[in-house]
Amino acid sequence: MTRTPEDLIDHSIAAWEAVRARRPLVQCLTNSVVTNVTANVLLALGAAPAMVDIPGEAGPFAGVASGVLINLGTPTGEQRVAMVEAAIAAGRAGTPWVLDPVAIGALPVRTLLAAELCGLGPAVVRGNASEIRALDGSGAGGRGVDTSDEVEDAVAAARRIARTTGAVVAVSGPVDVVTDGTTEMRLGNGHPLLTAMTGAGCALGAVLAAFAGDSVDRFASTVAAVTVYNVAAELAAERSSGPGSFAFAFLDALADLDADTLRGRAVIA
Repeated sequence: MTRTPEDLIDHSIAAWEAVRARRPLVQCLTNSVVTNVTANVLLALGAAPAMVDIPGEAGPFAGVASGVLINLGTPTGEQRVAMVEAAIAAGRAGTPWVLDPVAIGALPVRTLLAAELCGLGPAVVRGNASEIRALDGSGAGGRGVDTSDEVEDAVAAARRIARTTGAVVAVSGPVDVVTDGTTEMRLGNGHPLLTAMTGAGCALGAVLAAFAGDSVDRFASTVAAVTVYNVAAELAAERSSGPGSFAFAFLDALADLDADTLRGRAVIA
């Protein structure tokens, strides 16, 4: 399939409009630090959040959700069981799910869990460069949740993960890279204030799940989700004086985004 930047910008607008119109239900098995941020980002986007993350409920809910996020930020024992349950159920139901392997590498419990989940068929994997390299086994992880590697250092690992799992892989950084193992795009939108907002990366995982649940072209929908998210960040930064005001302005920017602004600002190459 030919995917030119122009085609992907068109798809990003169409995908964003579809999310707005259909309000996908996104199940979030995510970390305790970011649940409120993640829910509010999904609501501002136009999706519907559901924080269903306990055993016995996570699996059945994954079967009816539009998309699922599995984020390893604070993986308690009960939540780890629920994550595997949800991934298996999502696979059986054909529900696309996103793996966000937060802080894997140096921390053994989540690293083993990420490897197990990778074998259960994620539709999308999203992480920073160190997390992607650690998931591939070619790196030792970052400094906690922060990356120690540059995005370009993780591109080869991202390609290998995509080819092995069948997932689309998004590597977050100053310029994001999205690859399906053969095709890759570099996405130039975004703003440094995202790194000063607790839960910004984790919430992006939920946005990826919202877009994945509303599209059959996972590569294009991943590009769309990252582009929409980062264009909103640019708009929010223009209205903000620092990280506190940015967090509020970001929700407003997601809610107020329009197609003309998205087309005029999107940087895809």
